[in-house]
Formats: sequence, structure tokens, C-alpha cells
Amino acid sequence: MIRLWYLTRLIISSFAILLLSVAPLAQSAELVRHTVSSDGHPMAVWEKSAAGASEAILLVHGRTWSSLPDFDLQVEGEDLSLMDGLVENGYAVFAVDLRGYGQTPRDETGWLTPNRAAADVAAVLDWIAAQRVSGQKPHLFGWSMGSTISQLTAQRHPDAMRSLALFGYWYDLDTTLPADDPGIEPLRAPTTAEAAAEDFILPGTISAKAVDTYVRMALEADPIRTDLRSFSDYNALDPSLVKVPTLVIVGEHDPIAPPEYQAKLYMGIGTGHKQWVTVPGGDHAAFLETPRAYFIHELVTFFEGVGL
Repeated sequence: MIRLWYLTRLIISSFAILLLSVAPLAQSAELVRHTVSSDGHPMAVWEKSAAGASEAILLVHGRTWSSLPDFDLQVEGEDLSLMDGLVENGYAVFAVDLRGYGQTPRDETGWLTPNRAAADVAAVLDWIAAQRVSGQKPHLFGWSMGSTISQLTAQRHPDAMRSLALFGYWYDLDTTLPADDPGIEPLRAPTTAEAAAEDFILPGTISAKAVDTYVRMALEADPIRTDLRSFSDYNALDPSLVKVPTLVIVGEHDPIAPPEYQAKLYMGIGTGHKQWVTVPGGDHAAFLETPRAYFIHELVTFFEGVGL
């Protein structure tokens, strides 16, 4: 009887090994490009979605680089894509190239302003909601300059989003930014490898291969620096007008987003459903570095708590 049991187990185990050996390897979700109209201007929107995803997220990039270098960094042998990490947690993930970035052209002015960017983000949020079978509104995530643009969007279009996550918030709410000098023209300056690598601040948090890949992707996607004006639009930032569930998330060692800026933001947010998370060992690009798993866990935990 023992011998029969052993032989049966051996056959079952061998069959299981055979099945595993021929099973296809897991692959990341397909990257899909959409074109979304915002006031008649074509906006490039990238999508990676989990099968059967019930919730969606829109990612808004920072000052210098567009969505794919920031949010879908692909490095052989390393898991660094924020889009892939969120897809693995069951989400439909979208990322927008703002005007003048990536595959979204500049408009006729040659400039991007915070108010224009916030209106474009709102248009993309509405488009995403219209694509969902449930009609459910997406979550909104903004990084660095994308955090202040996302806050403006939340203040003016709260019904367009399910929640708001602000990472690497760079703005001091006690400052007043001056108006532009008259007659300024877009510079259209080339971007540089030095600028592409400047967000990786802490030694040992990301491999040299990953930094090199990021630099290459960034320069290919954004060879000309996008020209911004009307920073005085940010004088309208008022966290008391943010009424949606909000996450403030910051790297422990991020010099661009010091704790005092996060404290002013967090204390002023006009909803009781808010959280402040510090990513230990993280800097301004924490979701691309060794704290990535912690970062994604905290982000997903926040999203899962929305609506409870």
C-alpha cells in the first residue's frame, strides 16, 4: 500500500513538473496608446490594464520628462515600471503626456501653463470614466510638478476623480509666485543626460543599468525641453478646496519635497479622508528605486480604502 501511494505521488509530481515546463511565462500587460481630445488638442494617453480591472488610475508626470520614462521604465532583469506594478495589483493604469511632452504635441502658443495642464488632465479623467463599463471615476496620481497640476484639477473638477495621490509635492503654500515678464518666447532648448539622471539622488537605490536606460528613454521621448509659463497659476493652490480622499506621499530623503511643505499641504486638505505616508529610504524617484515595493503597497492600500 505504501509503495502504491508513493508511485501515485511520483506520477502526479512528474506530471505537474511537465505542465510547468510547458506553461507560458507571465508577461507584462500590453502597452496601448490612445489619442484623447482636450479642447480639440490631441493628448497621448498610455494604457496598461489588468484583465477584468474594476478600478482605473491616471498618472501625471513631472516637469522634465513624459510618461513612459517615468512610469513604464523597462529594464531587463528588473521590475521598475509603476504601471506594471499597479497592473499586478489588478488596476487599469493610464498615463498622460501633457502638451509638449512625449507624443503630445505643443499647441499653437508653444507654452504649457498649469491651468491648461489641469484642464487637460480633467478631460482625460472624463474620457477614462467614459471607457469604463461601470462608469466609475479613476483615481488620480501626480508626481512632482504633476502633483501640483493634479491638485489644481482636484480643486476645480472634484467630480472627475475617485481619489487623489500627491507624490513629491514641491510647492511651498506660503509663497506667492510672480507673473511672467511680458514678451517672453519659448526657448525650445535641448534636454540633457545630466537632467535625466538628476532625480536619482541616493547612492545604491537604483542600478547603473537602470539609470542608463532611463536616461536613454527620456532623451528619446523628450529631446526638446517643454516650455512652461504662468507659474503664478499655482497661487490658486488651496488644499482646503480639495474634498476628495487624498494621499500625501513623500520619500524620506527627498530634498525637492521637504517635510514642512508636506505638513502645510496635509494639514490644509479639506477632507477628513486623508493620509500622509513617508517612504523610508526613498527620494524624489522612490517608485523607481529600492523602496518601490513599499511605495506600491502604500499606494494600493490607500486606493483600496477609498469608499470604505
